[in-house]
Amino acid sequence: MKNNETSGSSEATSSAELKARNQLTGPQFFSMTISMVLTAYGFAAFALNGAVAIFFLFIAGILWFVPVTRTAGEMASIDGWERGGVFTWTKATLGDLPGWASIFYQWIHITVGINTMMYFAIGCLSISVGFPFMNDNPVMRFFFQMLILWSLIVIQQRGTKTTGKIAQWCFLLGVALPTIFLLLVFIIYLAKGNKMLITINWHTIFPKNYQFATLVGLVPFVLAFAGADGSATHVKDLKNPRVYPKAMMLLAIIAIATDIIGSLSIAGTIPVDKIQLSTGVVYAYGYIVAKLGFSAAMVQVTQTILGVLFAIGILGIISGWVVGPNAGMHEAALQGYMPKIFTKTNRWGIETNLMILQGIVVSLMGAYLTFGAGGTSSNVSFRTAMGLTVAIYMVMYMTMFVGYLVLQFKHNDIHRVFLAGRTHIMRILIGISGFLLSLLSFIVTFFAPTGYTVAQGHTYTKMLLIAFTIVLVIPFIMYTFRKKWAKEVGFSIEDAKEDRKRLLAPGKPSDDDAKVATEED
Repeated sequence: MKNNETSGSSEATSSAELKARNQLTGPQFFSMTISMVLTAYGFAAFALNGAVAIFFLFIAGILWFVPVTRTAGEMASIDGWERGGVFTWTKATLGDLPGWASIFYQWIHITVGINTMMYFAIGCLSISVGFPFMNDNPVMRFFFQMLILWSLIVIQQRGTKTTGKIAQWCFLLGVALPTIFLLLVFIIYLAKGNKMLITINWHTIFPKNYQFATLVGLVPFVLAFAGADGSATHVKDLKNPRVYPKAMMLLAIIAIATDIIGSLSIAGTIPVDKIQLSTGVVYAYGYIVAKLGFSAAMVQVTQTILGVLFAIGILGIISGWVVGPNAGMHEAALQGYMPKIFTKTNRWGIETNLMILQGIVVSLMGAYLTFGAGGTSSNVSFRTAMGLTVAIYMVMYMTMFVGYLVLQFKHNDIHRVFLAGRTHIMRILIGISGFLLSLLSFIVTFFAPTGYTVAQGHTYTKMLLIAFTIVLVIPFIMYTFRKKWAKEVGFSIEDAKEDRKRLLAPGKPSDDDAKVATEED
């Protein structure tokens, strides 16, 4: 197979030097991965569901997130499948077009998701500095979105290792520390005799009905757990790639526990009609501190500090997402799915041109979501961005799970270090569970959330359908240019067919690999 070498300053850098610069330790990789998944900005959206949040957390966490982490771990551990993430997995099992579409949807979904994250960060900062117009005024909100986005893109140009360090510190300061503090003050709040505003029992946990308008509440929970696959493209950067499956399981446990703590803490202390999606977490801290008897000044200090910390946490999350899917898209560009200009990397091995393209798309999508909702309706913008993110990402996940099931039925003899389930039947059930929950999440996304006015529901559905339809057809249009672009980068499509056969070739595990697979399972 023949590929053009990446041009620019990267030509002078050997692959060994790039690997050394970008090599990640287990903790750095775990921090980057968990920062892409564990998000505090979803706590307020969870809390709107009250005790039903526990039901949705179980559905999204156990029946969907665990299948995602297990299947991603298995496919990433197959010989030759460690580069490109979902692009390589689905291309090997389903073919070129599904492989390209899946990595495109993974990449494009985050152009929406980053806006959701920035809405939250701006909301937190508006409270901390006492300038509500930062969040309430669409023009100012968009200005700060652009400031955050392009600053982070510039910072990310020095390699994956830099991103890992940023994510590690941002996660500790902006996610772990605030979540632990929230748990402590919530325990003290209850210990002092304050009652929770919601009742948690067997009857209140389950939804009163299962209509689509109710099940749309599942959307923010699925979004909260989405993204574990995004770091799979960096398994190759690990000093010890075999820690990946362990990191995924630890991630699942921490994410589910943290989301339960965050959602119940807010639902139990803040009246549902006062919860704001982009600012609710910060106000929850202030409300609880006030209930504990502290002065108004202390409440303000708490909200200021926590607002800044949450904003820092979001910066770490965005940093991981700015780098993650671009590695898979770069692999696709090298194989002729994109114009030659996107095959270039800088001297640190970072896909600069892809990042710039990503930044442009994020900016356009941010303008559409921020101004399309009309007026100062930050909640509608936030929820539409969240719904669009889920709709796009679920298409990718459905493709990924179909690819995984094909792997189980047709290529079960391929050697892998890690198995998602102990038995073949268990692995099939894991794949089916992930696909069905992805399909359900996709369908309910298009129904307006309960509590919206007719006008808000119409705006939500219209914006979602228009944006999703445009995004859905883009990879198919781009695929028609593949022969031309493949020729430009010197990639042989005929050789690619042989490469796919190589990826599907059965292998025999070594004794060490077999031992690792057993221990991981």
